[in-house]
Amino acid sequence: MLALLIGLLALTGLSLDGGLALASKVRVGGQAESAARAGAQALDLASYRANGTVRVDPVRARDLAQRYLSSVGATGTVVVAGNTVTVEVTAVYRTQLLSLAGIDYIHTHGRGAAHPQRGVTGIEP
Repeated sequence: MLALLIGLLALTGLSLDGGLALASKVRVGGQAESAARAGAQALDLASYRANGTVRVDPVRARDLAQRYLSSVGATGTVVVAGNTVTVEVTAVYRTQLLSLAGIDYIHTHGRGAAHPQRGVTGIEP
């Protein structure tokens, strides 16, 4: 009976904490994608007005992405390479039932990238 109870508790812990860890992963992925989109809106207006070139201002892009992360209570890294803003967010989910088995935390990661585009012409691969 005790073995059955322990097995049932372990299965419940995996189901509950696994589901909540997955929800955490989806949340940080969304935060990373939104922060990247926020950063990609930082256009170099002087370049655009001079010759119509759509280019990201790297300093402003980093700042906008970091501000977005701060506004949602997330921390992450922002990298601007060329016209692409890439954001990686890491969060720690504190387990509820798996902590009884010695698993106190589950680390979740999310990554998002965005670049400015003039108009919508179709679905990008």
